[in-house]
Amino acid sequence: MPVLELRNLKKYFATQKAVDDISLSIEKGYIYGLLGPNGAGKTTLIRMITGIFYPDEGEILLDGKKFDPSNDAAQLGYMPEERGLYKKMKIGEQALYLAQLKGLSKSEAMSRIKEWFVKLEMQSWWNKKVEDLSKGMSQKLQFVITVLHEPKLIILDEPFSGLDPVNSNLIKEEIFKLAQKGSTVIFSTHRMEQVEEICDHIALVNKGKKILDGSVNQIKQEFKENLYSIGLEQASSPVNGEAPYELLGTRNHNSIVRIKEGNNPNDVLRYLIQKGVTINSFNEILPSLNDIFIQLVEGTPAARQFQHV
Repeated sequence: MPVLELRNLKKYFATQKAVDDISLSIEKGYIYGLLGPNGAGKTTLIRMITGIFYPDEGEILLDGKKFDPSNDAAQLGYMPEERGLYKKMKIGEQALYLAQLKGLSKSEAMSRIKEWFVKLEMQSWWNKKVEDLSKGMSQKLQFVITVLHEPKLIILDEPFSGLDPVNSNLIKEEIFKLAQKGSTVIFSTHRMEQVEEICDHIALVNKGKKILDGSVNQIKQEFKENLYSIGLEQASSPVNGEAPYELLGTRNHNSIVRIKEGNNPNDVLRYLIQKGVTINSFNEILPSLNDIFIQLVEGTPAARQFQHV
């Protein structure tokens, strides 16, 4: 049974279809990427999942039962893109207060806060006020507050915004650990390269509609174009009309080829060996998620946003 199931969700604002008949099924322990450009409908979808908005049509199931925000909110951890911290409050007091709102006792909350502060190297921050923190430091605090009560479903909206590479890797490792322990993570972003590093499954949305849904590997296999990178001893490979591939050019001193229809990688290797060519490397080139998205929405405003990421 999926942890979270969305069935034909729709949400309208005046005449705009912010979410237009989206269905998703998310399994326990998965890191699920919810992707799309600004204005695609991601935030509206998340706000329905968290009970901030009610869908105009469709239903949300949590563990097979209809989602009830008043009773099920404690099972969720939501880190919004627009941060919601009390600027004048001390960090330690704020974490303690919000943990107790999620149902933890004071002693249990204190124990978990100290553990997380050590993990993320925040021990010396206890008496600092939020207004004195950098964006990256605020981001780490928001992450801790989101996961402190060990929620079943964790929703992270642009969690790496403002973080330097070291702290990004630190948070990334903690996300992997949470999933390994059984939490399900929805990771929302428009940064495709982050998704390829983190997510098991993804859904791409554009203009309120779902346009892709599946595992990262499955989607890349579906959109691959028989491209290969071949490292050779000489600058370029011998090419003539008999070759089972088309030479497209070079990249990083490797030959980039497209295998012709009716041939396979073994045919290419056999051909090169027969020509006496020494092969140093032979790798399939799979499209990036960024390339796939642009291919699907090429020429639209959504595509133009992604082309500059």
